Amino acid sequence: MTRTPLLPLQWGEVSLWVKAECLQQGGSFKLRGATNRLLQLSDSERARGVVAFSSGNHAQGVAIAARRLGIAATIVMPADAPAVKRDATLAEGAKVVAYDRATESREAIAARIAAEEGSTVVPSFDDVDVIEGQGSVGVEIAGQLGGAPDKVVVPCGGGGLAAGIALALPGTEIVTAEPEGWDDMARSLVAGAPVPVVEPAPATLCDALQTKLVSPLTLGALRAAAARGVVVTEAEIESAVAFAMRRLRLVAEPGGAAALAALLAGKVGPVSERTVVVVSGGNVDAALYANILERGANL
Repeated sequence: MTRTPLLPLQWGEVSLWVKAECLQQGGSFKLRGATNRLLQLSDSERARGVVAFSSGNHAQGVAIAARRLGIAATIVMPADAPAVKRDATLAEGAKVVAYDRATESREAIAARIAAEEGSTVVPSFDDVDVIEGQGSVGVEIAGQLGGAPDKVVVPCGGGGLAAGIALALPGTEIVTAEPEGWDDMARSLVAGAPVPVVEPAPATLCDALQTKLVSPLTLGALRAAAARGVVVTEAEIESAVAFAMRRLRLVAEPGGAAALAALLAGKVGPVSERTVVVVSGGNVDAALYANILERGANL
């Protein structure tokens, strides 16, 4: 596991920090939770393998952790997942089963595979051990700052990373950032119960954040931490991807740049020198990345 750096960012009159999880092994924070979950398996469970469902980052995390522990892994991935994520998952030795996002349930497919093969399902966020593993991001931040930050802004899909950070950093303000139309966590935090994405959900470049319903586990942890959610537009996300390259020299995928987008758009509230913005992933297809940078060339 890589202890990813905290990079300084001058924002107005404040020098705050960016946690570069896009530099984690596998290109995102997901290796943390996957490793912690797989380490809990018994010898007999390891022998029967694991199955996970993911558009790519969790897929890579599980594939890497499984290879290192000598465990067979099957990953259920949408047919339209970014090629860079699918290819990287295959390169780690995992088997990939494709499905149609619009007509098939990835959870149902994974459950069927698990029943047929006796394998263990490794959820991307709805799991105590996965959440605990993602929380190591918060532990690292506190160690690097010499104490807990005042505020952490974090991209949010199912909420595993945000929930883990909230549990690791009690007393820290947590702000989740989601793409427009996929703000189920923000609305769930207000409602006090899981609220699904309104269908038909809009197209988004943030494939990593396309979770249609958060879990009681992640929502409960974030509500206990008095977290709040903000929403960013596709244009704001593209601007953040370009900003990350120009100002931080980081390759950020659209979903991984959602928290940075919220900061740049002035949506996170007051910031201080103990504010941390998480860039959670950097797995983006080259053609898409080039197009985003070209569109953002005049920013």
